[in-house]
Amino acid sequence: MDVEKLKVWQHSMDLAAKVYEITDKFPKHKMYSLADQMRRAAVSIPSNIAEGKGRRTTKDFIHFLYVARGSLNELSTQIKLAKRIGYLTPEDYTDLISKTEIVRQKLGGFLNYLRNKRT
Repeated sequence: MDVEKLKVWQHSMDLAAKVYEITDKFPKHKMYSLADQMRRAAVSIPSNIAEGKGRRTTKDFIHFLYVARGSLNELSTQIKLAKRIGYLTPEDYTDLISKTEIVRQKLGGFLNYLRNKRT
């Protein structure tokens, strides 16, 4: 199966694109701090899904999905911080959190599927 067909990868790509779009509106003097960290965490999610998909074993794939989930948790924290310090509008915050929850659900479901497939 090609990684681009995986719903979890598709949704994580949507999330990463949205993070780029929204962080582009951050104050320019702060562009290379929190915005950069958010972008790196967001890109890490679909990247690790893709890397895991390219591995030879299901065990390796599961490992990379856990790494992607760690990046998702990082991004969620950064989104909450950005809201707290006033960088995000309520609409942008809601949109990003909603997208992170979709990816979280898809990742969890896919991890369960792969773990059950191994047994």
